[in-house]
Parts: sequence; structure tokens; C-alpha cells
Amino acid sequence: MSKTYTKLEKYMFLVGVFGQSMIYEVITTGFSYYLQSVIFVPAIVISVLFTISKVWDALKNPIMGTIVDRTHTKWGKCRPYLLFTPPIICVLTILCFTNGTYSNQNNPNINFLIVLWASVSYLVWGVVFTATDVPLWGIISLITEDELDRSSVLMAARNISNIGCGVVSFAIVYVAQFVGNMISKQIGDNTSGLKSGVYIVAFITTIIASLMYQMAGPFVKERVVTNTMEQKSIVQNFKTMWKCLPFRQLLLSGLLRSPVSVMRKVQLTLLTYYYGDNGQTPYLFFFGLLGGGYMVGQFAAIALATKLTKKIPKEKAFFMVNLLSVIPYLLLFIIYCFKPSNLHENPWLFIVFVLFTIIGSSAGMISALQSLMIADTVDYEEYYTGYRPDAVFYSLQSFLSNFSGGIASIITGVAFSIVGFSGNGVKAVNDALYAGASFKADSLFEPYRLCMFVLCTIIPSIGSLLSLIPLRKYSLPDSKYKEILNEQEPGTPVEFMERFSYYERAKSAYCVVATGETAQYANIILKKGVVYTD
Repeated sequence: MSKTYTKLEKYMFLVGVFGQSMIYEVITTGFSYYLQSVIFVPAIVISVLFTISKVWDALKNPIMGTIVDRTHTKWGKCRPYLLFTPPIICVLTILCFTNGTYSNQNNPNINFLIVLWASVSYLVWGVVFTATDVPLWGIISLITEDELDRSSVLMAARNISNIGCGVVSFAIVYVAQFVGNMISKQIGDNTSGLKSGVYIVAFITTIIASLMYQMAGPFVKERVVTNTMEQKSIVQNFKTMWKCLPFRQLLLSGLLRSPVSVMRKVQLTLLTYYYGDNGQTPYLFFFGLLGGGYMVGQFAAIALATKLTKKIPKEKAFFMVNLLSVIPYLLLFIIYCFKPSNLHENPWLFIVFVLFTIIGSSAGMISALQSLMIADTVDYEEYYTGYRPDAVFYSLQSFLSNFSGGIASIITGVAFSIVGFSGNGVKAVNDALYAGASFKADSLFEPYRLCMFVLCTIIPSIGSLLSLIPLRKYSLPDSKYKEILNEQEPGTPVEFMERFSYYERAKSAYCVVATGETAQYANIILKKGVVYTD
């Protein structure tokens, strides 16, 4: 009988995942808002900081993975990090929000120290967070020997993580603005009030999240004994990735698609200023409607991706979804051009909601299809070279996410700097809104409104179109992949099943081949006391 986790262990682990995701979003959303709209660091400085951070993220994740693999303690391999890192990440998260106000300082030396503090605190936070993130997700493969239980807790953890991020992305800005406005009315200073509001909400959220995250370590238990195998060096792995033609095509497509991430980068800023006048107009409804529409569309598309591939080859579906994703972006920009100050009113609000949902759906579908196609390239590489680079190839998505985030930061920083929505310019906007101006209606803010909508529509459209170039003649279409499978196992059918139907069938099986996506290679799990004899 397979060794697996208890219900209490699973629930406490999920509580830990929820807390860790909250901490991640405090920094991802809250710190970015803090730098731009609270202490008024110039946009170009913010973009450079986040770009360097994303490049560093792409490098430090495999390094941390190597460190974790080489960890051997009485608590296990991953568990020590879950036991001891939550208090550290808690302190570092709070320290990120303890800085001076850039625009209030006329001394270049003081401003330099403010930027230095923001940079060092953020980069150090990133290092320690990686030391929490890699073992948190890595321990899933160590707490159970049962593949179905492993899939179950992984899926639950992903959903819990998304919920945690969604909750905090709302709270860290909306609640902070609400608290900040109350303080501002008491002290008569909008800037100081907003800064206090963000700090209070970030502090309380971080403390609660850290306590939740601390719940994972004491309850989990590592049951799976791993074997140390000889691996290729980092340089060799990079050569392997580049020599694999279909993988190289997916890599180039993902790099060219990076401008699409600008939508995610600017979305919160658009909702905060256009729909909420930076907290002067309650925007809970708009945030829930438009932001929720995007997330719902994304989740729904991920679930539908496998069904789509039953009818359409993956490479054609990937090409088609990328191409069609341009339409909602362009429609959103056209609507803005005709109704620049009325998109918060019906029927335009409903139309924008539909477009946000479609945009989220395309993003989710592309992400899911990309995962399926990467899985195929792993089998392709094993077929031709005998080497199976699972971890190396699967790291592509993490790399592309970090790279895209860096590109999005550069584009956003440059664009905001050009129109003046940077540093003291943001402070002037905030002060005007606090005095009663309307971001969506007053002509004074037209350059900023136009910039935000261009960044959320035109730039992602360009990225979607560019991503199609490397995939015009994709070297591993589904037809070729099935030929390879048939060559290895003649006459073996490839059958797609609904997830829960698979779980039911697996219960009565004597042997389960656990694999990624639709491939047939992986671990073999014998069940019901089956014994092989000569």
C-alpha cells in the first residue's frame, strides 16, 4: 500500500500555500503600487529594478533547486525550509514598505538612498522567497507515493494559490486606499495618509499570511526516498534546449509574445485610476467585475484546453488562439476611442467585461496549450537522443514568465515616463484626484488615460502577432508526434479522458503509468499487490 498524507496534513499544507501566495501578492501587486503611486519613485527606475529582478529570478530558481536537492537533514530535504523561512520572509516583506517618499526629497543623495533601500530590500526578499517557494512546491512529490493523491493535492494547491493571490491583489490596493483616505481626512495630507494606509494593510496582511504559511512545515512529512542521479551541467542543458528544434521554436515564440504581459502589468493601474480615481471613487464593483472576468475566463480556458486538442491539433489551436486573441484587444481600444470617459457606464461596461473575459480566456488557453506542447518536446528529445530533460524543458514556462515580466516592466516604465505619469507627476495626479478631479472625465488626464489603454490593448496585440512567426512551420505537429508514438509502440492508441473519469478507472487498475499530459513515458505504479515473476 502506498504511503500518503493524512487529511490534516493535506489541509495544513494548503493553508500554508494560501499564506505563501498572499505574501507573494503583497509584494507583486502591493510593492509595485507602493513605489509608483505612494512614494513616487520614477517609472523608469521602477522598470529597471523589476527587470533586473526578473532576470535574477530566471537564474536563481535552478540554483535553489540544486541547493534543495543537495539538502539532507533529520527533517528531510524540503521541510527544513518550510519550518524556518516563514519568519524571515515575514520581516523582509514588511521592511520593503519602510521607505521614504522620493518626491519629498530635494537631496539627490537621499533619493539615491531611497532607491537603494527599495532595490536591496526587494532583491533580498526575492532570494529568500525563492528559498520558500521551491521547497514548498517540491515537497508535494515527497509527501506521498500515490500518483493520484499527488495530482489531487497539486491541483488543490494551484487553486488555493490563485485564490490567495486574488484576495490580496484586491485588499492591498483597495483596502489600503480606503484606510489611507480615512487617515488623510484626519491629518489633512493625502500622501502621508495613503502611505500609512498601504503600510498598515501590508503589515497586517503579511503577519496573517506568515502565520498561515508557518502551518505547512510542522504538519507535513516526507515519505518518498529520492535517488541521486547524475545530471548534465547547466551549460550542457542550455545546449540541449537550443539544439531541440521544436523547443527552440516554442522558446522564440514565447520571447516574442512578451509584450502581452503588459496587459497584466497595467491592468491594476487602469482599474485603480480610471475606474476608482485612485481611491476617491469606490471601485470594488469594477475590480470584481473586470478583474474577476479576466480570472474566470483564464480558469475556464485552462479546463477546456484538453477538450479543444481532441478536435484540433495542438499547434493549430495554439496558432489560432494567438491570432484570434488580437480581436478583443483591438475592440477594447476602438471602444475607448469613441467613449473615452464612459466605459464605467452600461452598456459599455458590460462590453468591456465580455472583452476582459475573452482576453483572460485566450491567456489561459495559450498557457495550457504551451504546457502540452512542451510535454511533447520532452518526448521528442528522448526519442532522438535518449536523454529525457523533464525539469530543464518544463522550466521554460517559469523562464518565459520572468522574461515577459521584465519586458513588460521596461515597456511600462518607458511609456509612463514619456507621458509624465512618473514620480512627481503621479503625486500631482493623486493630489488632483484628492481635491475632486475625475481621472476618467477631465481632459487634464487624457495623456495618462490614452497611455494606459494603449499599453493594455495595442502592445499586447503586437506581442500576439509576433509570437506566430516562429510557429509558421512548427517542426513537431501532432501528426508527427503520433507517428513517433506509433513507431515505439505500434498499434497503441492515444486516448483522451476527462480527469475524474481517469481517476475512477485508475482505482480498478493493477498498473498505472503516471506521466505528464498526453505522453506515454513515466513512472509505473503497481497496485493491489501485483508481483512480477519470471
